[in-house]
Amino acid sequence: MRYFILLFFSIGSFVHAQNANSFQKEVDAIAQRYDTLWDSSKETIVFTGSSSVRIWKDLEQRFPGKQLVNSGFGGSQAADLLQHCEALILRFQPKKVFIYEGDNDIAAEKKSKEIIENTQAIIAKIRQQDPTTKIVLIAAKPSIARWGLKRRYKKLNRKFKKLSKKDTLITYADVWTPMLEGRKVKQAIFLEDGLHMNKQGYDIWYNVLKDFVN
Repeated sequence: MRYFILLFFSIGSFVHAQNANSFQKEVDAIAQRYDTLWDSSKETIVFTGSSSVRIWKDLEQRFPGKQLVNSGFGGSQAADLLQHCEALILRFQPKKVFIYEGDNDIAAEKKSKEIIENTQAIIAKIRQQDPTTKIVLIAAKPSIARWGLKRRYKKLNRKFKKLSKKDTLITYADVWTPMLEGRKVKQAIFLEDGLHMNKQGYDIWYNVLKDFVN
């Protein structure tokens, strides 16, 4: 029995190490890209989180005149962002940070409590660097692929909203509601995988988030 327990933890540690290494490569690539693009003399807004942020290809073009950094990294969970907070958020000394995490956490059967605790830890790191930085928590979005988990997503979003009410510099951005049509998720706003959004989906996000950016 002891052998199997040790084997279980060894496999778990190996998989975690593999994931960490995979993210490290992506994090390093983001750092290299912004070594030349980022101007430290300009006020910066960071968008970060999982692939819904990462593949928002025209994010910068939608907000001309703003210095935006897209440090999204695909497949990430809140704990991963916490681990790479320095490279993906803090190094840019942002005045505003948009965070999208929780989507993959729920799919990986993480509890809302754990997601919120990791989010609070991320916020604490940002606050430690600059107590005046504004933070926007983007609601976990609905999707065709994960519609069966909608109750867990809605519970997490309620907790995000509650967290935002504890601090005047934290705001909750509700992208969940406008992505619905009645009681179902809109079908035409997703790519073929039913998870990631097409231009129509990002149009919805833009309309929700534009006032928070400006």
